[in-house]
Amino acid sequence: MTVTFEVDEGVGTVRLDRPPMNALDSGTQDLLKEVAEEAARRPEVRAVVVWGGEKVFAAGADIKEMQAMSYEDMVDRSRALQESFTAVARIPKPVVAAVTGYALGGGCELALCADYRIAGENAKLGQPEILLGLIPGAGGTQRLSRLVGPSRAKDLIFTGRMVTAREALSLGLVDEVVPADEVYARARAWAERLARGPAYALRAAKEAVDAGLETDLETGLTIERTLFAGLFATADRETGMRSFVEDGPGKATFR
Repeated sequence: MTVTFEVDEGVGTVRLDRPPMNALDSGTQDLLKEVAEEAARRPEVRAVVVWGGEKVFAAGADIKEMQAMSYEDMVDRSRALQESFTAVARIPKPVVAAVTGYALGGGCELALCADYRIAGENAKLGQPEILLGLIPGAGGTQRLSRLVGPSRAKDLIFTGRMVTAREALSLGLVDEVVPADEVYARARAWAERLARGPAYALRAAKEAVDAGLETDLETGLTIERTLFAGLFATADRETGMRSFVEDGPGKATFR
């Protein structure tokens, strides 16, 4: 198995495991979609870490596999490619990418599907597809520009250059930089904290932000208002408000 999924105390870890560089071939893409859908489906999974291991996150697509593909082959494959990454982006729970080593091409695009990115000091990120005569095809032109802005995204996509963890932090491409041997522990701590939170409120928050980014402000406010009101039907809302009134903020224990 080139993608595994383990759950411990509410945190699911999606582990890429295709040595030596975690190249994302079509089989790995398909497994990634299956695992992401499992993480979304299982109620005991409250938050998710996407990790490539201690040495590398994912160095990109399997270029040898792609080299052998015709135009017709890629027309047939490109939808499944995008759907595998979109399945990660649509996990209705907090998702953090734990990035060590290379996160290039498809690896960078996979990290972009997370809600939060923690990078090791040894991380190198980029979209080098232009150097192959291509453009990013798994969401890079869309998610990267939404995250860092169109000018910065175009710089990375047009040049194909790699950026260090520190430059990625300055661009807003990653959210934290820590020593490489602390990446998974830090990502897991982030996930564990949110796994103890109100699941439906976190789900609604993620949906409101993500859906709102795809529309105009007025429609986004309507989405927010609808989700906000809906949370008044949840037990977690009752628990949170009762705890606030009786014990003060930040002391609620959610189901």
